[in-house]
Amino acid sequence: MTTPPQIVDSHCHLDFPDFAGELPEVIARAHRAGVTRMVTICTKLRLEPQARAIAEAYAGVFYAAGTHPMSAADEPLATVDQLVALAQHPKFVGIGETGLDYHYTADSAEVQQTSLRIHIAAARETGLPLIIHARAADDDMARILSEEYRAGAYGCVMHCFSSSLALARAALDLGFYLSMSGIAAFPKSQDIRDIFAAAPLDRVLLETDAPYLAPPPHRGRRNEPAFTAHTAAVGAQVFGLTVDEFAAATSANFDRLFTKAAGGAA
Repeated sequence: MTTPPQIVDSHCHLDFPDFAGELPEVIARAHRAGVTRMVTICTKLRLEPQARAIAEAYAGVFYAAGTHPMSAADEPLATVDQLVALAQHPKFVGIGETGLDYHYTADSAEVQQTSLRIHIAAARETGLPLIIHARAADDDMARILSEEYRAGAYGCVMHCFSSSLALARAALDLGFYLSMSGIAAFPKSQDIRDIFAAAPLDRVLLETDAPYLAPPPHRGRRNEPAFTAHTAAVGAQVFGLTVDEFAAATSANFDRLFTKAAGGAA
């Protein structure tokens, strides 16, 4: 039996109700598909204990926490001290997801921007990577990321990247990473594949954003970390590599950015 290449799902939501009662099977399927490490993302800080418990229970599962921009107006504003305190946990590996989303929640743009800057300050203080959600807010996103970087360097991944070439270039110019999700595998996503093809290979990560955005042949179903393998196959085609080569490259990129989760399955 051929051993699948080892890959990393850098962004999933294992604490969401979609996986309730099924986590052992979901994680076992991921391991069989070659997904040896996963980062489960908490999007509301009051739910952080649930994400932490999952990371503590499973080898190869790490976690991050922050306030999702679509919840920024409804949840208590995070503080830098709060995020820094969470970061002391050995399996807490990133700050976020945070960011800007003006597609449905443009009315909360001001509080989203405030929340984003708080998360950036925490990323800068902890040395952990910032995990960014960006939708329909490219100009403000590029401006704030650049302004804050000039105030002090920090690491960052543009999660589930499906924004403009201009935002991709702005992020890459700051030394940030772009994360490839199942969106890149959709037949009508050639523009996204072209953006990734123009990016340096050493700035690309893989993710599912599970339970959302399942790649073909599972589109329309609940996504899960095992399906990272399908996106990896598409990414390999985009870069003209074998799946083994692309998996190795993106895993090395993950290790370089998510240093607390590097190499191991703690």
